[in-house]
Amino acid sequence: MADIISIATTVPDFCHKQSDILHFMQNIYGLDEQDKRKLKFLYDHSGIDTRYSVIKDYGVPASERSFIPIEQDAAFPALEQRMEIYDREAVIVSMKAVKACLQDFITPRQVTHLITVSCTGMSAPGLDLQLMGEMEMAPDIFRTSVNFMGCYAAIHALKLAKMICDSTENANVVIVTTELCTLHFQKEYTVDNAASSLLFADGCAAVLISNCIKSDRSLSLRNFYSYVAQKGKADMAWQLSSKGFLMTLSGYVPQLIQEDINSLVAAAVKHNGFALSDITHWCIHPGGKRILDVIQKQLNLSEGALSYSRDVLLRYGNMSSPTVLFVLKEMMDKRDAAPAKILGMAFGPGLTMETFIAES
Repeated sequence: MADIISIATTVPDFCHKQSDILHFMQNIYGLDEQDKRKLKFLYDHSGIDTRYSVIKDYGVPASERSFIPIEQDAAFPALEQRMEIYDREAVIVSMKAVKACLQDFITPRQVTHLITVSCTGMSAPGLDLQLMGEMEMAPDIFRTSVNFMGCYAAIHALKLAKMICDSTENANVVIVTTELCTLHFQKEYTVDNAASSLLFADGCAAVLISNCIKSDRSLSLRNFYSYVAQKGKADMAWQLSSKGFLMTLSGYVPQLIQEDINSLVAAAVKHNGFALSDITHWCIHPGGKRILDVIQKQLNLSEGALSYSRDVLLRYGNMSSPTVLFVLKEMMDKRDAAPAKILGMAFGPGLTMETFIAES
């Protein structure tokens, strides 16, 4: 048995209104009036009100910036500078999430397995060793990292946690998904860069999964199903460069999901041996408003079926891998005592579509 005992989420200190980010982008890109109006239309229809960042620059006057140069022709931070901030800030938000997740259940010393997840920063020693040291976890803890898999990576980590719990007695697995997407803002005004700056934000989620702890609020991980739509491999990508990580995010992605979502859900349901009507909750990664709209329409879901996903998108934006866990936490915190069968789903580079089933 692999039970989700607790989920905790954290965000950095700087909260930016979507309207403030829009003004920042209009100015930093040096747009003419027509392009400013086009960008404003996209922001107004993004389904996002606020986003969080470890960078204050997106919501302060130019004179107060500390990361993005004031001068229009100045070079933007190199990859090394961005990774220096990641190494400093990622462990801070991660520790807050882990402490809140473990509270009332176990001490950090009792964690037997640690899985860190990120696609926005990498180093060795990395976040896993930083957390071990700062939180005084056992020096012989099992640890591994899921890197560069994008928005669906948390589901991959859940899959690993279930494998561990199914094969190891008295396992207390902690997953830490930490993304600082806003570190990778790019100066050039391209379709991909505009889409990234419209959607992405920073955040962290920690999950405690165990086969030996009991909780009235727990969810049992049952099964997983994944599918790769190779025709979309060029439409969502994430690559390293000397000036930061570069996102490719085609406007074709919602159409790809539209084409495949029904067959994906049908295959996931069949793989898990139940009917579509058995699903009580839809835990969908809010990759964007258009993606949620497409899924709701194609699956003929009720008006409120994706309310948790839409609320997370509204308040936090797309934080990449932690986002689906933000949605799942909302469901765990607010669901009633009735039995629940949750279908979780996230999308990422590949185009990869990952699903999981959790039950109460």
